[in-house]
Amino acid sequence: MTFAVIPAIDLRGGQVVRLKQGDYAQQTTYAADPRELAQRYAAAGARWLHLVDLDGARSGNLDNLAVIQSIAADGMAIQAGGGVREEADLQRLFDAGVQRVVLGSVAIRDPERVAAWLDAYGAERLTLALDTRRIDGRWALPSAGWTEVEARTLDELAPWYAERGARHLLCTDIDRDGMLAGFNLDLYRHLADSVPQLAVQASGGVRSLDDIRAAREAGAKGVILGRALLEGRFTVEEALAC
Repeated sequence: MTFAVIPAIDLRGGQVVRLKQGDYAQQTTYAADPRELAQRYAAAGARWLHLVDLDGARSGNLDNLAVIQSIAADGMAIQAGGGVREEADLQRLFDAGVQRVVLGSVAIRDPERVAAWLDAYGAERLTLALDTRRIDGRWALPSAGWTEVEARTLDELAPWYAERGARHLLCTDIDRDGMLAGFNLDLYRHLADSVPQLAVQASGGVRSLDDIRAAREAGAKGVILGRALLEGRFTVEEALAC
């Protein structure tokens, strides 16, 4: 499988933003128009784009669907999520041109239903977002825009989904998200060992090209790049060259 370099655009109120550690009160808003930014990433050679509806992640609605649809219309392969709670939400995103839907809170809270969606739509159409935070020695799974901590842990759910045919796992160390502190390589080595069936996308904290190389060496099959690209620490072209 080809290692995937995936630029990310987080959307709030139709604007490009970044949060620190998932905290909605610690937001940076960027001047870039989301569609124009996506076009620049595509022109630089990125094949996939990761879109997050931050409003939807909290509200349970697809609040930025119109923006997502406008970006998908340009032909880039889109992985998008935030606010997906029902099967109808899946269909709305597919109809909007999204290739892979990211399932976060629902994947943690209702795994049986998500397993049924894996059967219905296929593992290539869904990405499980099991974003995690180390709490009391366990990899806990916060949900609802990282505002509520669920009882299930990463080490319980990731193997459970792997046994049911899941393929794509996006895993963010929340404490590193938006912090430019580098990837949590121990987390990705652990996942590579415990669920080798899953193609893990590393996310949270990338600051340099060396971080991308290190994530690949740790067993990740792709990286999500957000703030580092927005702040010009390196380019999409340079990341792809890694």
